[in-house]
Amino acid sequence: MGKIVGIDLGTTNSVVAVLEGGEPVVIANAEGNRTTPSIVAFSKNKERLVGQAAKRQAVINPENTIFSIKRLMGHSVDEVKTEAERLPYEVVAGPSGDARVRVPATGKEYAPQEISAMILGKLKKDAEAYLGEDVTKAVITVPAYFNDSQRQATKDAGKIAGLEVMRIINEPTASSLAYGLGERKDGLIAVYDLGGGTFDVTILEIAEGVFEVKSTNGDTYLGGDNFDERIISWLADEFKKDSGIDLRSDRQALQRLKEAAEKAKIELSSTLSADINLPFITADASGPKHLNVTLTRAKMESLVDDLVQRTIEPSKAALADAKLKTSDIDAVLLVGGMTRMPAIQEAVKKFFGKEPTKGVNPDEVVALGAAIQAGVLGGDVKDILLLDVTPLTLGVETLGGVATPMIDRNTTIPISKSQVYSTAADNQTQVQIHVVQGERPMAKDNKSLGQFILDGIPPAPRGIPQIEVTFDIDANGILNVSAKDKATNREQKITITASSGLSDSEVDRMMEEAEKHASEDAARKEAVEVKNQADGAVFTTEKFLKDYGEQLPSDAVSSAQAKIDELKAVMEGDDIAAIKAATEALNEHLQQLGAQMYQNVDGAAPGPEADAAGAASGGTDEAADDEDVIDAEFTES
Repeated sequence: MGKIVGIDLGTTNSVVAVLEGGEPVVIANAEGNRTTPSIVAFSKNKERLVGQAAKRQAVINPENTIFSIKRLMGHSVDEVKTEAERLPYEVVAGPSGDARVRVPATGKEYAPQEISAMILGKLKKDAEAYLGEDVTKAVITVPAYFNDSQRQATKDAGKIAGLEVMRIINEPTASSLAYGLGERKDGLIAVYDLGGGTFDVTILEIAEGVFEVKSTNGDTYLGGDNFDERIISWLADEFKKDSGIDLRSDRQALQRLKEAAEKAKIELSSTLSADINLPFITADASGPKHLNVTLTRAKMESLVDDLVQRTIEPSKAALADAKLKTSDIDAVLLVGGMTRMPAIQEAVKKFFGKEPTKGVNPDEVVALGAAIQAGVLGGDVKDILLLDVTPLTLGVETLGGVATPMIDRNTTIPISKSQVYSTAADNQTQVQIHVVQGERPMAKDNKSLGQFILDGIPPAPRGIPQIEVTFDIDANGILNVSAKDKATNREQKITITASSGLSDSEVDRMMEEAEKHASEDAARKEAVEVKNQADGAVFTTEKFLKDYGEQLPSDAVSSAQAKIDELKAVMEGDDIAAIKAATEALNEHLQQLGAQMYQNVDGAAPGPEADAAGAASGGTDEAADDEDVIDAEFTES
């Protein structure tokens, strides 16, 4: 059985890890880095770039560079309108109203699952290079507060990338696994996870290898991107004050501001001020304009203070749901790159009344935990049991548009729960089951996960038929719903796929496209290698003619030059077979020239090299006779 890898599919960066010798290890990518930017770009010639290569060209190609795609996962376009307005790329509605990305370079629309699959594909390839074997199975992490649609979208992304997703695991829970395995301490821990796009807080109890989630809360629209936005807005305002030009309307300038904001934010975690210098940021009739400002840590903290405070309410709610006080918590674990910010560390310390644990790398701990869970599933890790919870209440819409709960939030999963409902009208022969997720009392105010119809109910007065609705949540937190008429035993089952999700046929099509792209990549790589070999053959032959051409007949030199010209001509095109054939012909001709040159000098008096060789071979015995050979014995003292 091949290795199961653990993947942290992040908003800003992604990480892949694997269990080796019972310990989780982060796998460095092809560029030698331990984290891979969660960015996909398409160049003008339709070449796909993923990770660092995509990030490097973002400034000059903003409309074709896709970042923070995780924030669009499992959402309809209406749900992400505000989010879409701040993005330099275009967000459009898909066939079922789901959010998709339009890429001008390719003229195509991509689902967030497809873009995420490209990132997963890069991680898969890097893991395969490290392990020396195919990687087909993975444990992928998601924010604890991800709803059913977002979890299903993540699973679809894995499938499109050619990965069997063995388990979807919550990021804070994964972090606790890495912490628990390393520290080996039992007790109540709070995981405060503030990443690039989402915030989660989870309360867990660790006891003798059992990791039991008590409660979870969070905000899937709060993360490092929001902090960057505040700095970008401040930079744009400062520049407008000085020059009268609003940079927000210039996509390229906006991308430069984003990079500068992110860099300054990171810098201010360790320094008190950061200089931001962006020459030639724009131009007007008077000439080019430059942005030169200094951002202090105090100023940045004032810009983002309300965002920091927004993390405290979910923390209070998580403690309340777990029926605990801050004094009950034994350790606070910080996860996510944003927790390096001193203001956040101070806010966490003030709220929980204790210094947060800093013994783990906040960027890597989630992937390490996912690798441990992969080890549990693969049988490599024993004595660990993970008991996770569903983050939001699940229910059905009943008479009057009320959301009637079936499974309350923070219920341990997997779980199955049934409830009997009846008809709302006389002689009703079918019922529509509308499944919702959220905490609001009315169904319309919650997230609609999907709906289906149970028909064939015998006509009867209202309230008489008995329809048993069963909610079944698996260990991935993904919901299956069934409805059964108890009189006829007629049953209807569905795995919930949201109206904003992908159909099976779409997932299959995207898988085929991903495989096709992989073969196109292989063909492109082969083309580069063949042309490199051809270049090498031309260089070697030209050098040979330059060095030894005078010792060869003129017709042999002319023939060689003709073959060089022939190869150069076919190299202008893309016919790989023709380039291979011409390269082979040139290499064969070069060998013939070499043999011919040696034939020309055959029979001539041996030169100094030949004499030396003769001395080395023929004179050995004589030399040996003349030498005094001394046998030495070596004795250990």
